[in-house]
Amino acid sequence: QVQLVESGGGLVQAGASLRLSCAASGRTSSTDSVGWFRQPPGKEREFAAAMRWSGGNTYYDYYADSVKGRFTISRDNAKKTVYLQMNSPKPEDTAVYYCAADRGFGGTSEGSWAYWGQGTQVTVSS
Repeated sequence: QVQLVESGGGLVQAGASLRLSCAASGRTSSTDSVGWFRQPPGKEREFAAAMRWSGGNTYYDYYADSVKGRFTISRDNAKKTVYLQMNSPKPEDTAVYYCAADRGFGGTSEGSWAYWGQGTQVTVSS
């Protein structure tokens, strides 16, 4: 099992920056993919960003079109932590952000991910 705990959410003004963290514990050595999903108010949960281990020290990251160029996902294996750097956030980025992990390829569908955190609220004011 893998446990995930998000932190770093809060209220931020549009155009400012925010960094979310996701601390992992348990059998983290089995997770080749880590990612972030989000659920805007009144909407379904949607994919935001993810990265997949490609061998050695190489990772492949991919993003939803809505956040590409503004958000960056990264991981610190020594700290067992995954980050989501949110630059130039917009009011439409307001959502509960969830960290996810998986032993396999992950992907943009939430059904492909085995482990989930409880979520952290991000509110972007205009």
